[in-house]
Amino acid sequence: MNIFLTGGAGYIGSATAEALLKAGHNVTVYDSLVTGYREAVPAGADFVHADLADKAALEAALASKQFDAVMHFAAFIEAGESMKDPGKFIQNNLVNSAALIEAAVQAGVKRFVLSSTAAVYQSSDEPLSEESPLGPTNTYGYTKLAVERILEWYRSIHGLHFAALRYFNASGAVPGRGEAHQPESHLIPLVLQVALGQRENIKVFGTDYPTPDGSCIRDYIHIADLVSAHLLALDALAEKDKLVYNIGTGTGFSVKEVIEAARAVTGHAIPAEETPRRPGDSARLVASSDKIQRKLGWKAEHSSIENILKTAWEWHEAHPKGYK
Repeated sequence: MNIFLTGGAGYIGSATAEALLKAGHNVTVYDSLVTGYREAVPAGADFVHADLADKAALEAALASKQFDAVMHFAAFIEAGESMKDPGKFIQNNLVNSAALIEAAVQAGVKRFVLSSTAAVYQSSDEPLSEESPLGPTNTYGYTKLAVERILEWYRSIHGLHFAALRYFNASGAVPGRGEAHQPESHLIPLVLQVALGQRENIKVFGTDYPTPDGSCIRDYIHIADLVSAHLLALDALAEKDKLVYNIGTGTGFSVKEVIEAARAVTGHAIPAEETPRRPGDSARLVASSDKIQRKLGWKAEHSSIENILKTAWEWHEAHPKGYK
């Protein structure tokens, strides 16, 4: 298939582009490089350096060949920032995504895979299924849920087949690709930066949550397992017109537990500083991925917290400055 992939210079997008190429697909990466890296785009992919807000560039890129599917990874992802600058997230994640969906349909695209998020859900003490109550606690989660609902309208009106994959915490590394956000906001790379001596300590935002040790609990999913879910969903859209799946392990780890595990993996002390809560953080987000396991045969193969930290640590040691 011919795949139009936005955000393919980023963490998950570039790894998915690489897997698509290995599977025999043709991939065009469309990325503004505002947060991504040209070096992350896999060899063999066509590359268009442009912003989704550039209507002419987007339409020209989609007209360059007959694309079978769009895989949409491009987004701002920092939940805390979304509570300080909501307009930035609404413009990029929601308005630009709506423009992409419209342009894709006008170009004759039949399948659309959305990188969504567990942030669409309310916090819960129980593992979250696709039927769990929706209720984003931050603007980031709101924008992703809104795009899912736009896709539902395009499915019902235009017959667009779509998949919304609700990730929990993407983490770990695959050969040549790891986390290198600018600025970095994800727990595991931040913890490993302390181990590398790049920052003095790791901040624990909130120790008074209703969890066993008072810190937030998250479900960490290895990037290799996320990528495999995308390829399965892409294929399944040949027959199904709507797929909504959680992608996680079903096991949660608190911030303090991740830090302790990182100390064991790296052999470094990793000092921690307890600080007040951040706006928009849910106490607990853990997946039930029973549905995708049952329907598509997907399974998390690489997602023990030790393996996640080990692969991430290997990548960060080899790439202490990321892709630079």
